[in-house]
Amino acid sequence: MTAEAVRNPLEMRVRRLVRHAGIDPEREPAALDRLIGQAIDEYEEQSLRSGTRTVDDRRDVHRSIRDAVGRLGPLQKYLDDPQVEEIWIDEPSKVFVSRGGASELTSTVLDEGEVRDLVERMLRASGRRLDLSMPFVDASLQTGERLHVVIPDVTRRHWAINIRKHALKARGLDELAKAGMLTPAAAAFLRDAVRAGLNVLVSGATQAGKTTLLRAMLGAVPASERIVSAEEVFELDLDHRDVVAMQTRPPSIEGRGEITLRRLVREAMRMRPERIVIGEVRSAEAFDLLVALNAGVPGACTIHANSAREAVLKLCTLPLLAGENVTSSFVVPTVARSVDLVVHVVRERSGRRQVVEIAGVTGRVEGEHVEMSRLFEKRDGKLVAAGGEVPHADRFAELDAELPGRRGGRRWE
Repeated sequence: MTAEAVRNPLEMRVRRLVRHAGIDPEREPAALDRLIGQAIDEYEEQSLRSGTRTVDDRRDVHRSIRDAVGRLGPLQKYLDDPQVEEIWIDEPSKVFVSRGGASELTSTVLDEGEVRDLVERMLRASGRRLDLSMPFVDASLQTGERLHVVIPDVTRRHWAINIRKHALKARGLDELAKAGMLTPAAAAFLRDAVRAGLNVLVSGATQAGKTTLLRAMLGAVPASERIVSAEEVFELDLDHRDVVAMQTRPPSIEGRGEITLRRLVREAMRMRPERIVIGEVRSAEAFDLLVALNAGVPGACTIHANSAREAVLKLCTLPLLAGENVTSSFVVPTVARSVDLVVHVVRERSGRRQVVEIAGVTGRVEGEHVEMSRLFEKRDGKLVAAGGEVPHADRFAELDAELPGRRGGRRWE
């Protein structure tokens, strides 16, 4: 009798016990563990009486049943692996993972039913739906990973699934400095900038580490200040004393009840924010963010861009999507006055994530271009102070923080 032949009846027995006990195996792991232990004890007792095969490795069988019943079955080992950054499924027989920035085709083979069951299980707690009228879904798993699913006939044949992990869940800039994402000097400068209330834009490509960097930067917000965040799906998971997190909601099957990111930004302004945080701006919500920042509420967000300069150019374009009455003559000077810093991060070919540029926005406009200054840049493979004009230098002085390039400013050099 194979090990699989031992596990299968045990798994069926555990599922019956779960139904009889009326527990939620995903939300009550301790109760599930007790039922698994009970099922294994019963099986071994019966095996001893009948002379059939007993459980060879109790711990391994317990873990595999727990994964199958209360977690994500064959995908769970990849979620538990700290080296795995992302998991995706092109078709049931092709399950990929990313380790160190390189993709690997795993040995895991599923069937169509297993794929659908896994998606249903992952969406159960999110309250989001997936059907022919809504063939895409963006959601967060209970453990914080971001899930995206697309189904036929948008895809040609199979369900396409992506699960993005936050491999580095840093809560502070010092942790990122130790991991090599930026230098201690750059980390000290960004910490002072956040404490001083500067408005920060974090830019980079997909999977560059924008959310990780933004979360770490927000760790420098004083505990006395209230943070209100708005995201498409929960990802930031801020560890702060006074924080309210909100996420968007898709429309119901009747087409009602949708809550957009624009709506959340406007609602956030009514919640006494001392910091407003937008997970990512990619459309007309950029206009509402600019209005909030221009009203004097310090804030931060991420944006997809290839450089700090392109991030500012994009932020000057996205608000135009809010309506014909929004013009460049309003947006460009508003961006210049509202954004203070742009931190650009990249993922190198090796998979390593690096801050490669920190730029300041001076508040001035030349023609239709927002003037910027380089504060930190990559030279000879190292992030160093570039000596540019620091926005709101007076705020740093109030914190007794030295400016880079000035006497006594070695901490940033």
